[in-house]
Amino acid sequence: MSHVVVLGAGSWGTAFAKVLADAGRDVVVWARRPAVAEAIRSTRSNPDYLPELRLPAGVRVTTDAAEAISGADLVVLAVPAQTLRGNLAEWARHLEPDSTLVSLMKGIELGTTKRMSEVIVETAGVAADRVVVVSGPNLAAEIAAEQPAATVVACTDTDRATEVQRSVNTPYLRPYTNDDVIGAELGGAVKNVIALAYGITTAMGLGDNTRATLITRGLAETARLGVALGADPLTFAGLAGLGDLVATCSSPLSRNRTFGEHLGRGETLEQAQAATRQTAEGVKSCLAIRDLSRAHGVEMPITEQVERVCHESADPQHAMAVLMSRKPRPE
Repeated sequence: MSHVVVLGAGSWGTAFAKVLADAGRDVVVWARRPAVAEAIRSTRSNPDYLPELRLPAGVRVTTDAAEAISGADLVVLAVPAQTLRGNLAEWARHLEPDSTLVSLMKGIELGTTKRMSEVIVETAGVAADRVVVVSGPNLAAEIAAEQPAATVVACTDTDRATEVQRSVNTPYLRPYTNDDVIGAELGGAVKNVIALAYGITTAMGLGDNTRATLITRGLAETARLGVALGADPLTFAGLAGLGDLVATCSSPLSRNRTFGEHLGRGETLEQAQAATRQTAEGVKSCLAIRDLSRAHGVEMPITEQVERVCHESADPQHAMAVLMSRKPRPE
């Protein structure tokens, strides 16, 4: 793979472009906003998202998506989850016939309750084995600073997963392949919702017992939904499950945890959005995940209460009381 395009110049898209360049690939980044493209072009940095990062010389930038995609054999999708369908509908006609599409997005689509790989297959009209999912404990700022981390490269086509694995293998990022796309995607989507709950409880002044309980029970409800959808339960014990959940909950770099902290201090959804100024995927995905769990008869009590706090103005203290008053049951 020689020509790689990253569609999206947010935190993770920018950091992933660096990873690809450091792994020896020529990379073109598509930026939606001309000001961002110009800043990357002139300063080699992305001041809106990762101001400390200096991008390698092998990274170019453009605002012309068609130009960026043309001839690319690896197309990395790094836009907000809820904008994927609209963007990809415009981009699909420029894709090469056998290009590999890589999803960095961690969300569930509102309305359809589809995973991001399903949206890609449906919108771009490609076979499922052309879609690769990258997921794991990959906080963009730490990856950009070359702090050691690992990630999962999931695809039903083992050879394609291995090709992408080679394309992102650097001294600071160790990729592992997996064929469980469903598990990798659900782990990445639901952990954002649990991180919102973690942030809420942190702002409420609750301690380590509460936070450990949220992580553990959050992982349990993630795995329940995953198994109902056909995922391998072992995936949730790995990097795309527990690893990503711990990183997103525990790190102040996590936008979902940070968003949750604002809610836990009594701010409205609008106030929290204004304060964070970045997309917290869990805020919208909690609605779709709730709908998905109900459709499959899966209990997800933490997700239900996060949705109520985010979208029904429920008081966080009351939401915690509801969780603690549920009927006792075996673990």
